[in-house]
Amino acid sequence: MRPKLRPIQPQWGQQDGRPVLVLRDPLALSGKVLAVPQPLAPLLALCDGTRDESALRAALEIRAGVRLSPDVLASILQQLDDALLLENERSAEALRAALDAYRSAPFRAPASAGGGYPDDVAALSQMLQGYLDAAGDVRRFPNARGLVSPHIDYMRGGGVYGGVWAAAADAVRQAEVAVIFGTDHMGDFSPFTLTRQHYATPFGVLPTDRDIVDAVAAAIGEDQAFRDEIHHRNEHSVELAAVWLHYVRRGRPCALVPILSGSFERFVCGQGTARDDAVIAHGICALRRALEGRRSVVIAAADLAHTGPAFGDTIPAGLVQRAMGKKADQALMERMCEGDADGFLALIREEGDRRHICGLPPIYLALRLLEPVRGHAVAYDHAPADNQGTSFVSFCGIVWE
Repeated sequence: MRPKLRPIQPQWGQQDGRPVLVLRDPLALSGKVLAVPQPLAPLLALCDGTRDESALRAALEIRAGVRLSPDVLASILQQLDDALLLENERSAEALRAALDAYRSAPFRAPASAGGGYPDDVAALSQMLQGYLDAAGDVRRFPNARGLVSPHIDYMRGGGVYGGVWAAAADAVRQAEVAVIFGTDHMGDFSPFTLTRQHYATPFGVLPTDRDIVDAVAAAIGEDQAFRDEIHHRNEHSVELAAVWLHYVRRGRPCALVPILSGSFERFVCGQGTARDDAVIAHGICALRRALEGRRSVVIAAADLAHTGPAFGDTIPAGLVQRAMGKKADQALMERMCEGDADGFLALIREEGDRRHICGLPPIYLALRLLEPVRGHAVAYDHAPADNQGTSFVSFCGIVWE
């Protein structure tokens, strides 16, 4: 056996006062969470499908100075397999079963309800209305064509959520169809991951416009469009915007086009340009044709910088880093307000995406779909991302006309 770890997003944590690497499958195929002691963390990188168990033991000893007996390594690999964290037929079958269950359900259930936000309609309404009321007398944009809304949790991002949704509320209520681009935190490089499933919120069901989805899928190819469809099941980015959309419309549904957008790392690294990417061009063209003659609103569910040790940085994010980050974010927001998709991407490429702008793909695609467009910065904030105050996430609210 040449074990290969499935794509996951391990995070450092503590167990009995000792650092551990927490392995949690974002697709939740098994529901299990594993804690790997720090000395064994290098083993995970070695599980890339190129080494058998004997080679794994040798490589771990050479690279990390950790010696494992065959029985201990076999036990570790068995635990990874039981948690469905290895790429093999067992995890592939579980993935197929999860996708079948997702597609056969009457709608995509709200994954974050009861955890990230209240699942009780009254409590949720009170929370969201509180954020809208706190926004005060914001400038309203009745002809808004789109907006940037955060996808951080409501508790930390409530002020920005309230400001931008209050500013765009009139246009949102008049929309016949809403396109939501959300960050695919589990995705690789696919700019358009589609689903034909309707999206439920605590306020009811937002019907996915399957004709538009089919048009985009035909333009970019079915495999490209639905290869990672299961990511919709647990991804929070589109969901958090959809809940706001439904509430601001006072529970009245409109047609929805939910799109998850994967990494732009290749463009940041100079491997081609987003402007010349055929999949992006065909997908945007298909969306434009499908939206012609319909009153629509385009939403980028996107955060900005992720800075500090919680995101792999070696330097804690103190006051200086936050001030520098705010200045860099303001430059990004200027490009957004200018409707300059390529300039927005260029700024991130110039800094090597060292601040981990996870909202890059949805913001870029929304700008491309709306261009030419001008925007207005409505709100900006940052929030802590660890208990030590050494990491933070920044986010903004933009309204496009």
